[in-house]
Amino acid sequence: MNLNRLFNIDREQVKVACAKLCTGAQSESGAVLSVLPRLAMGEDEIPQHDHDLATGTVEPRLKPPARYKVIMLNDDYTPMDFVVEVLEGFFSMTREAATQVMLRVHTEGRAVCGIYSKDIAETKAAQVTDHARECQHPLMCQIEREE
Repeated sequence: MNLNRLFNIDREQVKVACAKLCTGAQSESGAVLSVLPRLAMGEDEIPQHDHDLATGTVEPRLKPPARYKVIMLNDDYTPMDFVVEVLEGFFSMTREAATQVMLRVHTEGRAVCGIYSKDIAETKAAQVTDHARECQHPLMCQIEREE
């Protein structure tokens, strides 16, 4: 690189290049930075850029949130009627659906009461457990990630 040429750059071109660097969009800042060495090498033109806006849209790639099962566990002390009432009250089940789930808990030892996002599943499990404790029953719920 010719150092004399570097120091003899037209001041107006340097001002234009610096102004573009300071006020230019991010996309063209790299191009403006490359102007100064080219001016030093003797290129007199500063490249012009097309300032058209992008009109395409990009669809966000979001994964659906993880789902969690609220599982009611069987115990030998909680009355079946209480379990049905809990299922109706906390999981908005009909009497028939709540009875079927209660029988599944009783015969299989556990049953899924509902599938929710993690926060809602944790809240429902805690509400059921707290309500059972208030009513002096050992009924328990837990959550598991749905596969």
